[in-house]
Amino acid sequence: MFVRSPRIRLILVLLSLVCAFSAALEAEAGDESKLLLATTTSVQDTGLLDALLPLFRERTGIAVQVVAVGSGAALRMGAEGNADVIVAHDPKGEQELVTSGAALARTPIMENYFVIAGPPEDPAKVAQAADPAAAFRAIAAAKAPYVSRGDDSGAHRKEKQLLAAAGLSGDEPWKGFASTGAGMGITLQVAGERRAYVLSDIGTFLAYRERTKLARLSKDTPLLRNEYSVLRISPKRFPKVQAEAAQRFEAFLVDPDTQRRIGEFGRDRYGAALFTPLLAEKHVRGDTASPAAK
Repeated sequence: MFVRSPRIRLILVLLSLVCAFSAALEAEAGDESKLLLATTTSVQDTGLLDALLPLFRERTGIAVQVVAVGSGAALRMGAEGNADVIVAHDPKGEQELVTSGAALARTPIMENYFVIAGPPEDPAKVAQAADPAAAFRAIAAAKAPYVSRGDDSGAHRKEKQLLAAAGLSGDEPWKGFASTGAGMGITLQVAGERRAYVLSDIGTFLAYRERTKLARLSKDTPLLRNEYSVLRISPKRFPKVQAEAAQRFEAFLVDPDTQRRIGEFGRDRYGAALFTPLLAEKHVRGDTASPAAK
């Protein structure tokens, strides 16, 4: 697998937009038993949606059509009224959508951490870095291979923040820096094949760790905190939005039972939860430790 050329990345973006447009047309048919969810790829790649959506349909009779893209693309879908509800992990972009009036509010539902991962031998000595910015400076100084999503996703936006904090900028901050223009799962696989460094959410990293053979090299710090929120699109701004179905989906995500399920997701496979619920009772959250590298 190779990092895609700009032409191929453009084709992929166009295809994703076509899929999103087709999904939006279906949702506009006025069937309240369907809901169009635009979401970041990490909740899809980790398998969390596969664990939750069948339960939601069983309880409500509402089928959810998922468009899994980067958070930036999901927020743009919301801004254009091409989704009913969004799950994203870009607090700044989410608040901008609310301020614009396109979304009603942002409700944080869960969190985890971003991780800097790379080959276990760690040639750039990232594991010894004092903080994430120092880690990126070390990777750049070593001119080590690095794979970015480059897709305006939540992870990509966080990466740009960390690069700026490290004093690095540009589309190619150092020789060896490459972009996939793809989701987190594909980007991790490319990084694994290239024995490269990569920034990932911890959930997708763990889901793909056996395939990539990459190691977690960073520690949890506030700078790497990764918060996910649900946002309902405004029916006042976009009258064709499935407002009732979106409200029921948000209620489902904040329900204590769903929060408990989120807090348990991944424990059986990884020995620790992939997400920490933000609205659960303390006794549910108390033992939800961040997944440790193994």
